[in-house]
Amino acid sequence: MERGLPCRTSVWSKKSLLWFCSVLVCAAGGKGDLSHAHSTLDVSAPHLYYTCPVGATVKLVCSQRGATLHPTDVLRRSWLFTPHSDQRCMGRAGPRHTIVGKIHGNQSLPAGLQFGSAQHNFWVVLQNVTHSDQGRYCCMLLDLQVEHKHGTIVQKPHSHVILQVTPRRNGSQDCTVWDPAPAGGSVPVALAIAACILALLSLPLILVLVYKQRHSAQSSRRAQELVRMDSEAQGHENPVFLGGSPQIKTRTVSQIMTRQSSETGRHLLSEPGTPFSPPAHGDVFFPIEDTILESPDFLQV
Repeated sequence: MERGLPCRTSVWSKKSLLWFCSVLVCAAGGKGDLSHAHSTLDVSAPHLYYTCPVGATVKLVCSQRGATLHPTDVLRRSWLFTPHSDQRCMGRAGPRHTIVGKIHGNQSLPAGLQFGSAQHNFWVVLQNVTHSDQGRYCCMLLDLQVEHKHGTIVQKPHSHVILQVTPRRNGSQDCTVWDPAPAGGSVPVALAIAACILALLSLPLILVLVYKQRHSAQSSRRAQELVRMDSEAQGHENPVFLGGSPQIKTRTVSQIMTRQSSETGRHLLSEPGTPFSPPAHGDVFFPIEDTILESPDFLQV
């Protein structure tokens, strides 16, 4: 039993070490996030889903924040498109079969397609939408560092919106927007920070519990040592420490029926000739009472 106590304290030590390692991992993860915090541009979509009937006009908007990394950099805005709403935008395919990088002004745009931008947002307008316009639209900012007439992309933040086209309705032809979940990745970051803070706050409590566990184990072990030493000093046999149990002496039937003599040499009451014992030769111990004659008066009652 004494050998099991150090194992329990070692388990608590391992748990505390695991919590401490998790705190270090969280801290390292936080530092890793800070290392990517040099980005000066950010893109987000105010609305994630757009639903429009066939023939409607929709304006897909993305918001931009920040500035270029260097004052001399060139900022470009672009839109990519894929008909698969569950896939990422790949290559240089733009809305309505346009190619990103080959559009120079609105003169080269297909009919019913327009691009625009302002200080804090940029958009694409689709007129007379059809089912072929349904899919994912990716809005992207390109921070180009131009040196010797060659541009190098130093930042490329992006986001996306999804357009769903429904059959034509007799009523209003307006589009609707809805957001099933909050956009952005701030929720996982907030959860990670909260977990790190909780681990830091719980670490002192875990250390206190480990200290109390070790102290109680040492006290219990010391108490058992004192009990064992006291039992040995008094000559008591403690079955807990000796590992045995007291044995019960049994006697056979013949030993029970046989008359035993007293250790002091005196006769036992059960032996013949002992005072106040019955006679040995058939005499009755109690005196014989005289027969009482029946009274005729009692017989007549």
